[in-house]
Amino acid sequence: MATDRGARMWRFDTGRICLDLVATEPAGGAPGACEQLDGPRCLARWLTDARLVPPGTVLTALDDAWVARFHELRSVVGRLMTAQLGGPEADGALEQVNSLASEAPPGPRAVRCADGGLVRALSAAPDCAGLLAVVARDAVDLLTDPAARAALRRCQGEDCHRLYLDTSRGGRRRWCSGEVCGNRERVARHRRRALRAADGRGPEREIPPGVE
Repeated sequence: MATDRGARMWRFDTGRICLDLVATEPAGGAPGACEQLDGPRCLARWLTDARLVPPGTVLTALDDAWVARFHELRSVVGRLMTAQLGGPEADGALEQVNSLASEAPPGPRAVRCADGGLVRALSAAPDCAGLLAVVARDAVDLLTDPAARAALRRCQGEDCHRLYLDTSRGGRRRWCSGEVCGNRERVARHRRRALRAADGRGPEREIPPGVE
C-alpha cells in the first residue's frame, strides 16, 4: 500500500500501525531514509494510506501543528519499543502515550455509495487528538499484550532500524522484509562469496534455511 512517493517512503508491514508510524522516522527506517512526514501534505497521505481516515477524507484543519504532534508521538513510541528491546528507559514516555490514548478516536460509520455498496466513513471530521489516540491505543495494546511484546524485533539488515512483529513460525525472522532487507542481505552475501572465491578462501557460513 503506497502513494507514488510512498513506494520509496513508507510501508505498512510491521504488524502494527504504531510501528508503521515509527518506521517513518529517519532513524527508524531503511538505509538512506530521510524524514518521511515532512509536512501536512505528506501526513495527510500517510493517514489515508494507513487507513486511519477513509480515502477522500478532507482534513481541512491539518497543519504543521499536526505534523509536530505526530512526530512527538512517533518519537515517544519509538523510545518505548526500544526500551522493550533492552534499550534505555523511556522516562515519561508511557505517561505521554497513556494521555494521548485517553482521547476519543473518530467514530466509524458504514454509508452507501453510488453503486449501493457499503463504505467506511467517519461520524465527524477527525481532529488531531482523535487520530493520535488511534495510534497511541495501538501502542498501549502492543505493550500490554505479552505475545506481541515477545514478538517485537528490530531489523538486522545493514543500517536498517525498522521495528516489526515477528509472527513467523519459530520466531526466526531476521529482517523487517525478506523482499527488501532480506534480499539486500542475500545480494551482499553473494558478493562476499564471490570475493572469497576469487581470493581462494573457504565458503562463508550459511544462514539456516527459513531464517528471514
